[in-house]
Amino acid sequence: MKADKKTKGRVTGYLKTPVALAAWIVIWYIASEIIKMELLIPSPLAVGEAFAQLVTEKEFYISCLSSLFKVLAGWSAGIFFGCILGTLTHISSVLRAFFQPMLHIIKATPVASFIVLALVLMKSGAVPVFTCALITAPVIWANVSEGLSSPDKKLLEMAEVFNMSRKKKISNIYIPSTMPYFSAAATTTMGLAWKAGIAAEVICSPKNTIGAGISDAKIYLETPSLFAWTITVIVLSVILEKIIGRLLSMKKQQA
Repeated sequence: MKADKKTKGRVTGYLKTPVALAAWIVIWYIASEIIKMELLIPSPLAVGEAFAQLVTEKEFYISCLSSLFKVLAGWSAGIFFGCILGTLTHISSVLRAFFQPMLHIIKATPVASFIVLALVLMKSGAVPVFTCALITAPVIWANVSEGLSSPDKKLLEMAEVFNMSRKKKISNIYIPSTMPYFSAAATTTMGLAWKAGIAAEVICSPKNTIGAGISDAKIYLETPSLFAWTITVIVLSVILEKIIGRLLSMKKQQA
């Protein structure tokens, strides 16, 4: 009986998302039929046809790979600098006081402002990478700093009693205590970096990117194509977050 209940629960869980998705597609179809203006709300069929057309084009895959590369490069750079700054500001109160205003400024400033400013200072192709790094670094920084402050004081006192080396303290105490904070920040920033990177591409329109495709669809009023590109962004975002989450969970299990 318990096994049957578990099986039913799993089946129900798997069906929830497709059923909800189907319900929203029906609502979308009804809204498009009521408005009857493809320029505003194209039908799911029109968007499906536009998407089917996109996936047959070589440029579509080049654009997806280009955007993925830029976002992952910026996200990785943001993680690298965030970890360094988080560690340094944890170690030194002077550095923490020095960098704290910058952290607040980055968090408070709209992403669009950074994109426009970066567009003035660098080539359009580098702007998405810079934007992703800028969005990622402060979150990683704050979480790494908090994680390094979270080890149990009793464990640290025990390490002192047994004269544990600094290397062993880092590997056995500080890294395990920081990993949950880092994992949460890395997963969250992946989604934020993806959205920020695509937004930067829309504004800058570097060649052969998803953002350029969205921008072109907007300029030429190709609403079904705009929806199709947006669906591409959503699907890739979900895939990226799932992959990052799985990799981080595997890393936790190994640790």
